[in-house]
Amino acid sequence: MKTRRLLIASFVFLAIGIGVLSGYCNGTAGFSAGYPISGTTLKLDITTTGFPAIGGFLLTLFGLMLLVISVVAALVAEIRSPRSRPKPEKLTHPA
Repeated sequence: MKTRRLLIASFVFLAIGIGVLSGYCNGTAGFSAGYPISGTTLKLDITTTGFPAIGGFLLTLFGLMLLVISVVAALVAEIRSPRSRPKPEKLTHPA
């Protein structure tokens, strides 16, 4: 199984989904630094409505699912038995 194709597809779906969600959003963002560090805050207020909210969420969810599948497939490919892999042929030099 080609895990590279799954990984590329997952990144494409994630990028499109997050792009749709953030491209059609309305909101504000704020950051304030404080001393001590526990007084530092980051506030995001983002709202996406209509079709982009549904489509972006589904594309992002599908991309995350493909990412998990590609990670599991890569782990299985690395862990499987060395006996199931074809052995490279030995090079012989003519005398």
